[in-house]
Amino acid sequence: MIKRFAEQELIKTFRLFPALALLGPRQAGKTTLAKALLKSLQKKGLYLDMENPDDHFLLQNPVPFFEQYKNDCIIIDEIQRIPELFPILRSVIDKHRKPGRFFFLGSASPDLLAKSSETLAGRIYYHELSPFILKEVVTKYSSERLLIRGGFPIPFLAKTSEEARLWQQSFLTTYVERELPALGLSVSPKLVHRLFQMLAHWHGGIINYSQLGSALGVSSPTLHKTINYLEDAFLIRRLQPWFSKAKKRIAKSPKVYIRDTGILLNLLKIYSMKDLLGHPQCGMVWEGFVLEQCVNHFGKKYDYHFYRTQDGTEADLVIVKGGRPVAAIESKINNAPVLTAGTYNAIADLKTKNNFVVTPRRDQGLIDIGKGLQLCSIEALIESKIF
Repeated sequence: MIKRFAEQELIKTFRLFPALALLGPRQAGKTTLAKALLKSLQKKGLYLDMENPDDHFLLQNPVPFFEQYKNDCIIIDEIQRIPELFPILRSVIDKHRKPGRFFFLGSASPDLLAKSSETLAGRIYYHELSPFILKEVVTKYSSERLLIRGGFPIPFLAKTSEEARLWQQSFLTTYVERELPALGLSVSPKLVHRLFQMLAHWHGGIINYSQLGSALGVSSPTLHKTINYLEDAFLIRRLQPWFSKAKKRIAKSPKVYIRDTGILLNLLKIYSMKDLLGHPQCGMVWEGFVLEQCVNHFGKKYDYHFYRTQDGTEADLVIVKGGRPVAAIESKINNAPVLTAGTYNAIADLKTKNNFVVTPRRDQGLIDIGKGLQLCSIEALIESKIF
């Protein structure tokens, strides 16, 4: 089993909070990690899956049930399917408060986050679990495999690329036709499929809601609602612009990315590195891959933005801490990248001391290429202790 990067942080928080919520897309490995965590802590647990009618029935009268198992850790999977449970949980936790009593797993967020944060403030810790990240697989597998197959465990570990491709197609169909409607998204699955196809070709670009809505034939409120659901289901990411003090006209709309490159490449009909390098979207695919590795590796102590002005000044990723940019990253899929004046102007505007050009190169070091920039692989970047 591949050891998850999140495990040590979860062990710490498990010893502090009565409830822990592990959120992330379906099939990202939440259940496997939850069970492994209890084993590491040598803690007795009871697993309930809210998609299993028998397990769901056990919580028809939850208070006496929780009292019966008050000394165990109760894992409740797909917790967003029973949001009415959260008001009850507050009194149950306060009556018998101890760390690690509840472990919630959820594959979506609107009701879960709203209701649990409203009623369990100070009692619950949230952690988002992404599919595999490079830090977790780099000792056994290449970054190229993660880029092409994406991080969902089943396709990543599949014996053949064809098996991975078939899983990805099935996964997206199931999400669009079953999971999103179950979360309350009322638009037609056909529309969501079309939106995904368009987002695949828009990947890494600044989103134009008006243009996108017009192409889909839907109103602006419907488009915003649908994109919000896709983001809350951990399928896409919107990266907000960073506003510097430089007196320049700065992009105001977010960039949009499909978070898992395996799903993205399946939508683009790209199944190998050779296919990717010949595709016009290859640079944007690499940019999104670098973004996801940085966000999931460096974590919540930083904020993440992009920087772009009307005159061509641009940084693909700006890493911010305490309201101050600490690093700027330019992602280039060419191992001998040609940098424009826009990159150097961005560094001057942002005043960042740590600036990287990240390529798919295989060496592990940081190479000084002058003017405040270092060339590196994604592996070297996530291992760096510079910021």
